[in-house]
Amino acid sequence: MMAMKLLATLVLLISIGEIYSKTLLEKIQDDSDLSQFADLVERDPGIVSLFKYRSLTIFAPTNQAFQRYPDLKANVLYHILNTPNKLESLKAEMFTDMEGNPPIYITRKRSANGEEMYVNNAMILKSRSNVELKNEQGKKQVLHVIDDILVPLTTNQGSSDIYNPDALQFLTNANTFNIGSHRVRSFYQRVVISKKEQLYSADGFHTFFIPVEEGFKPPPRPDLIDKKVIDGHVIPNHVIFTSSAPLDQPFETEAFEDNLKVTATFFTQNDGKSSKTYVKSNTVVGDAKHTAGVVLAEVVLGNIPVKNGVVHLIHRPLMVVDTTVAKFLEMMERRHYHYSSKERVNKEKEDGPLFKFYEVIMDVGGEFMQAINSMRDVTLFAPSNEAWNRPEVRNILANKQKMREILNLHLVSERYSAEKIRSNNNQIIQVPTNVDKKFLYFNVMNQGDEKTITVEGSGVNATIIQSDIAATNGFVHIIDHVLGVPYTSVLEKLQSDPMLNDTLWLGTRNRFNDQLNATSARYTYFVPRDKAWRSLENEFPSVYKKLFMPDFSYHANSILERHLIVSDRIFTMGDLKNMSITTDALILTPVRDQLKIRVTEHDKRYSITWNNKKINVFRSDVICTNGIIHVIDRPFIEESDIRVSYSTATTFNVYQLPSLITSLVLFASTYFLY
Repeated sequence: MMAMKLLATLVLLISIGEIYSKTLLEKIQDDSDLSQFADLVERDPGIVSLFKYRSLTIFAPTNQAFQRYPDLKANVLYHILNTPNKLESLKAEMFTDMEGNPPIYITRKRSANGEEMYVNNAMILKSRSNVELKNEQGKKQVLHVIDDILVPLTTNQGSSDIYNPDALQFLTNANTFNIGSHRVRSFYQRVVISKKEQLYSADGFHTFFIPVEEGFKPPPRPDLIDKKVIDGHVIPNHVIFTSSAPLDQPFETEAFEDNLKVTATFFTQNDGKSSKTYVKSNTVVGDAKHTAGVVLAEVVLGNIPVKNGVVHLIHRPLMVVDTTVAKFLEMMERRHYHYSSKERVNKEKEDGPLFKFYEVIMDVGGEFMQAINSMRDVTLFAPSNEAWNRPEVRNILANKQKMREILNLHLVSERYSAEKIRSNNNQIIQVPTNVDKKFLYFNVMNQGDEKTITVEGSGVNATIIQSDIAATNGFVHIIDHVLGVPYTSVLEKLQSDPMLNDTLWLGTRNRFNDQLNATSARYTYFVPRDKAWRSLENEFPSVYKKLFMPDFSYHANSILERHLIVSDRIFTMGDLKNMSITTDALILTPVRDQLKIRVTEHDKRYSITWNNKKINVFRSDVICTNGIIHVIDRPFIEESDIRVSYSTATTFNVYQLPSLITSLVLFASTYFLY
């Protein structure tokens, strides 16, 4: 028995010895998920000798990374450092073993899961990294596994060799580098004319944006590229690759100074199938030559490492505002040949974060574009590509008449920048749209240091996800929902609208709101906004106090029932106005009582006359999936509703029963105890 134990221990020790005697090359060869990288190493005897005789650090891409780019010939030496570096000792810039020793860049990024680390555009898989072993010569070697292939800047076959160029050398000799069909001659000429070469040759770590040739059309555009515009294409002292970019975080550009302030921000746009990366310049403070506002540019070839940072090729110049809103939309639909940074092949792609919006416009008819062109001042709230993929939106795309109204709901004949909306947040902004009697309503919400703007149209709330895209005649704001196409129930609308909090709270206490999520009925709900309840407090202080006291919560249900109609149809304000024409008092049947009203219209706004009181309809026809809401400026309530009709002395309400039983039990317990 003892001999068997000794034998087992010996086998175990031999196995452990074999594990710890593995070299780094053997470790990679034995890892099935690194087999394609191992195969590239094994094919090159010179690289194998590096593993045998030298200290080094290896960044090994997974097989999945290679499978995404089957035609890419990876340069193994660009994945090797000639010193052993664990994660904690990696510097911001490290020099590789590739000819010319071009650098790779290390980025540390905070995330919800702690610190993430990237090398160029590849994430370091920390759980599989920091593997430190020794080779046969006793030299230390370190392995880090990454999720993408590192792609150096290389010259075309047959071109003169330029090793480790800086951004200016790249710009000067762009036609000799492996960047596909892209050309940057026009931008280079503007850099030379403006004598800004030093900006691109500066030492340090910077991010450079270079617009490609096709972005310089139409012809007047090149003349708008002056020194300040060129400065706006450089983020100093930050090397930003697209994967590790802090999305939606503005960075100051070289054009950020006393009288002109320009930032650059990375963001992504998802259309449900793929994600594209964009950069936007925001001229926060403009001057006579440089218009305030945002200019979008797609990154058509990104993450090009150079000696002094990283270069991103973009499809048009930043900062230049030279198109109308209509022309901007037309550009969003254009298709062009796009050159992928990894696949190194040409492929057709759909361009722009609003191409689906433009497709809908063209499908419905040209009237909408004519309306935009006829306006001197325009603000367009344009749904993103992803917004058009929602099922409720797809279901109505074939209804061209409805879609025309929906499109016009997104159009305002006045200029509204995000700053203008925010500055008016102390008062409710009600903006007329291109649809008769339809308005947009804005709300500004504080989320940390950010102020998020929401816009509502016909009951649909959308968030502005990209604001202030500047045009010569106005602004475009990209929103995350299509206005006018409901996706929330009556209850969900109450829960999401900050203007209706008091009515929501009153209906919550005795479960009145539970019914408002049902899909079996159609609701018409006259909802007093918060300001309406404040007005009631001034008019009938005791009524307001009792209504909002927990002990009198049963009154709230009775009052709210007077505001709710449950039927097999909904009643728009237009319906109610037309029904009022033929009678002095239109009688509606809500859940409780009868509602005798008269609806009139003045200056494109509705009002309701009830009990000789004229009540303004602040928002009409808020469409929901199971009904409609009309937001009103005064509740249907009189002082006698609570003081007399619903006094606890004359009325017993079933909601009082639990508290009454509790009181009796406590009384009985006390009585019998003593």
